[in-house]
Amino acid sequence: MGYISLFIFLSLVLTYPSYIFSSPIKPTSTVSLLMAIKASLDPENHVLSTWSPNATERCSGSFEGIACNELGQVVNISLQGKGLKGQLPAEIGQLKSLSGLYLHFNQLHGVVPKEMANLTQLSELYLNVNNITGHIPSDIGQMSNLQVLQLCYNKLTGSIPAQIGFLKKLNVLALQDNELTGAIPANLGDLKMLKRLDLSFNHLFGSIPVTLADPPLLQVLDIRNNTLSGNVPIALKKLREGFQYANNRGLCGVGFVPLTICSSSELNLTKPEPFSPGSSHLPSKDIPESANIQPDDPNHSRKSRTACILVVIGIVCVLAVTGLFSFSWCRRRKQKIGSAYDASDSRLSTDQVKEARRRSASPLISLEYSQGWDPLAKDQRSSGFSQEVFEILMFNLEEVESATQYFSEQNLLGKSSFSAIYKGMLRDESAVAIKCISKISCKSDESEFLKGLKVLTSLKHENILKLRGFCCSKGRGECFLIYDYVPNGSLLQYLDVPDGRGTILEWPLRVSIIIGIAKGIDYLHVSKGSKKALVHQNISAEKVLIDQRYKPLLSGSGLHKLLADDIVFSRLKSSAAMGYLAPEYTTTGRFTEKSDIYAFGMIILQILSGNRKITQLHHHGAELGRLEDFVDVNLGGKFSAFEAAKLGKIASLCTHEFADQRPTMAIVMQELNAITHGS
Repeated sequence: MGYISLFIFLSLVLTYPSYIFSSPIKPTSTVSLLMAIKASLDPENHVLSTWSPNATERCSGSFEGIACNELGQVVNISLQGKGLKGQLPAEIGQLKSLSGLYLHFNQLHGVVPKEMANLTQLSELYLNVNNITGHIPSDIGQMSNLQVLQLCYNKLTGSIPAQIGFLKKLNVLALQDNELTGAIPANLGDLKMLKRLDLSFNHLFGSIPVTLADPPLLQVLDIRNNTLSGNVPIALKKLREGFQYANNRGLCGVGFVPLTICSSSELNLTKPEPFSPGSSHLPSKDIPESANIQPDDPNHSRKSRTACILVVIGIVCVLAVTGLFSFSWCRRRKQKIGSAYDASDSRLSTDQVKEARRRSASPLISLEYSQGWDPLAKDQRSSGFSQEVFEILMFNLEEVESATQYFSEQNLLGKSSFSAIYKGMLRDESAVAIKCISKISCKSDESEFLKGLKVLTSLKHENILKLRGFCCSKGRGECFLIYDYVPNGSLLQYLDVPDGRGTILEWPLRVSIIIGIAKGIDYLHVSKGSKKALVHQNISAEKVLIDQRYKPLLSGSGLHKLLADDIVFSRLKSSAAMGYLAPEYTTTGRFTEKSDIYAFGMIILQILSGNRKITQLHHHGAELGRLEDFVDVNLGGKFSAFEAAKLGKIASLCTHEFADQRPTMAIVMQELNAITHGS
């Protein structure tokens, strides 16, 4: 009995060493917990110097990179690209409300603690581009809300845990550039939300599971530079260029250039796929090809089982005793081993590493927000969008970060109190403008926010800025709107042009721009099909963008449908200062189509005069037809007096003091058409 008890004890030591040799960490407060996390991430106190145990308020900026919700709970840690040189702390698993953890582009070493699996609210985990070693903990399958898992560009070993297949909300799994071995778990094909799976540049072997073609949203499957073998499932052809499989010498298949057609031995259809439901064994590659498999013999089998049991018990006992003596030595040694960042040891070049350090987070993520905010969750969007629309328009955070080079300052086009705009480049090399909006600036009711988003996606006109897609990050508490990038800037930069130091718009271009803006507003004001009439509310020269052919594109259309009321109101201050705000708003507090028309009349005067600030002289000149009072002198007299007088009259009518005296956009369009036809 004594030997049996010892055997059981030693088995428990091997299976659950943390329970035997460690005790749970119980900080007395969130501040002390954060200090424990700091000690692990930044042991030399070179980066997180603002984190102080004396801080009374952890969410007011005292703790860099920390964001909290309205209850004061930590919901976001954003410390990417900070040069952290410590290890991932087990204590981080106690921040149960955490929904976003961003520690990528650092110099962290050590292992991924299994305690991280306690973060069941976490939606985005970014640990990529570090020096993290060890296995991917199988407990990660408990993180049921995980949508993005980025562990690439590290030194992880071992196999890919099949438990990752339990993460039903996962849409990005990036494990490339590690030292992973083993087979690809077949149940990764159960991830119905998966859009991107990158397993490239590892040491994976075995066949490609047929199930990997099952995720309906999958766009990218990258398995390059492994040692995979066998027949490539023909169903993967649907991914087209999104399926990358080069440098796997053992692969074969039909229709995949330059793979050869599989031989009969390679087309062994009875062989179960790695870790598939039909297999209870490891991949066949684990069995040496020279193994001599004998025919079944009952007596031989019984003797073999007895011998195996005795051998296993002996091995376990030896390992257990060895483990007892070596455990503490290994633990002490682990603490001493430094892993200073060596660019030559990583998969990034020196220039890339320097660039990564320069990259900064979005300027909005330090704001507080509700960790439960997730307007694009499946249960929210089901009533607003079809699945097809989401497949086309929904981006993930990885795509947004990659496009903007992780929100590089060099790509920053503009910033306000509630948003920031970055230039970006998508994977198809098309240029975009990405508008970042903090959650606290958005409508608090998620269903209303979603309705507003649906309005934005419904707008399709040649003079309305095209929305390419959107992304809402629960972890960051931000929404991203992805638009086509417009190279020639806004109309604002063509006003008040200093002599000889800017582009002077010629007269035909000015007329064309006015007509284009009118077409865009007319489109917004008309109900057609499923599209309802929409008031822009914030028309200005800044909102008129000029494309490469000098065609005007009205931006910001429908944006007020997403924004909180106080943000909409704050945007009106600049509009009022520039004279775009219709006079009746001060008494009614309401926007109508006639208030849009007032702003349009102001823009006509700005384009005709070349001035940002419109004076009474401009108004009177337009009303009375005195061209010298409202036509830009920079034109040098090169303009049509007939067209100028007509446009001045339209501007005067549009800016009438009383709303009911202003024309509708339909009437304005008739007048503009008359101008272009010379009548």
